[in-house]
Amino acid sequence: MTQLETQGLAARNAARVLSVAGTARKNAALEAIAAAIVARQGEILAANAADLEAGKAAGLRPALLDRLALDQGRIAGIVEGVRQVAALPDPIGEVTRMSTRPNGLTIGKRRVPLGVIGIIYEARPNVTVDAAALCLKSGNAVLLRGGKEAFRSNQAFVAVMRDALEGAGLPRDCVALVTDTSRESATELMGLTEYLDVLIPRGGAGLIRSVVENARVPVIETGVGVCHVYVHEGADLDMAARIIHNAKTSRPSVCNAAECLLVDRGIARDFLPMAWQLLQTKDVELRGCPETRAILGDFVKPASEADWDTEFGDYILAVKVVGGFDEATDFIAAHGSGHSEAIVTNDYNAAQRFLDVVDAAAVYVNASTRFTDGFEFGLGAEIGISTQKMHARGPMGLEELTSSKFIIYGTGQVR
Repeated sequence: MTQLETQGLAARNAARVLSVAGTARKNAALEAIAAAIVARQGEILAANAADLEAGKAAGLRPALLDRLALDQGRIAGIVEGVRQVAALPDPIGEVTRMSTRPNGLTIGKRRVPLGVIGIIYEARPNVTVDAAALCLKSGNAVLLRGGKEAFRSNQAFVAVMRDALEGAGLPRDCVALVTDTSRESATELMGLTEYLDVLIPRGGAGLIRSVVENARVPVIETGVGVCHVYVHEGADLDMAARIIHNAKTSRPSVCNAAECLLVDRGIARDFLPMAWQLLQTKDVELRGCPETRAILGDFVKPASEADWDTEFGDYILAVKVVGGFDEATDFIAAHGSGHSEAIVTNDYNAAQRFLDVVDAAAVYVNASTRFTDGFEFGLGAEIGISTQKMHARGPMGLEELTSSKFIIYGTGQVR
């Protein structure tokens, strides 16, 4: 057996225990994890500092270093996420349907865990805890395979969580970390069909595409975030400027950050200078269509065709002037990734049409795309943002990590 197969078998055995552990035991384990992270945050921050030092030496971009970085505030947020998951209703065991057939059989449908979930992700150590908390509460064991950039941070978090699980009376192997961060380990994980029930990739377009194209384990696809903010001619321009500033600059490295600004032609000359006044405070690079450059000047770089389809993950924003609602929504349909899309308008009919015609996991009226997040949606944490159209779409919380089974009560019926 390879090391990964050994971990997979251990996770499978742990999942059998966890699936029937009950809400009280799972919540106690989550509370123990939260307390242990607080108590041992010094070693976690030391591990993260080593990762950051190595990342800087390797030339990681500032946006990636931001994804990697932890501080006391971010750890407090992670701990709050764990406690919020513990406070959520437990979906396991919920009977979602029950009916009696003419032959007297009573047939119901009950929520059950998926089993063992594998997660492949990049330099985001918070994902280590978020994913583990959601998997534990939904009765699933989890096998985590993070990127090499965050290896020390991930190792510290997993060590803390495994100790806390054991102290709470649950198997340590409910949470495990793949210690080999090579491409070969990712490939092996994608083929671990005997032990994994589902695989979830979380990261950039290259990672997600590789998993979707090569995995033999069923995949829940999380999506690239090519998100748009469309400023309609009926918008409050001050509001629109604040929204695009937040959507682009509050944390440009994450998938719910805006990558493209669309502006109706009738308001572009008034709005674009207002937006630029805020965006330049964060040194945002604009890549614009010819009309955008005519309004703002040559400091705006000409947008290439590739820019309209790019998740920059950085202080870069593509800008296009459009001829109205239909052109804007057609553009989003052609270039959006199905993640998060926003319209800013005081026109009720335009807002409702936008909600109707835009096909994305999250569609906003007069709000920043940055709210597409499990914590912000009241799900506790999230396992990722699904852009596919299977049972999970948008921020994946507890219910999205469950399956179902039919339960049948009889009185001796035979067929």
